[in-house]
Amino acid sequence: MASTLGRLGWVAARRKVLTSLANTATTRRTVVFSSSGAILPKPKKTPFGIWRIVAVVVPFLYVGTRISKNFAELLEEHDIFVPEDDDDD
Repeated sequence: MASTLGRLGWVAARRKVLTSLANTATTRRTVVFSSSGAILPKPKKTPFGIWRIVAVVVPFLYVGTRISKNFAELLEEHDIFVPEDDDDD
């Protein structure tokens, strides 16, 4: 009996959490007209300026190049990948 009550309590708690997550996760606006037929105002827009894009892209490009450079040096150090020296005389 206690096991069944515990299971029901767990299911109810899980359903409550999933319902609250579903309510907060779906903030997409699909309605354009109100119930009276009036057109709703445009939704608030968050501008992504060039500085925000640069602030994200540049550090990740730098980190990516450092990782690839270090990995190429590691491969060459262990003779896994060594470019051939072709002399074109």
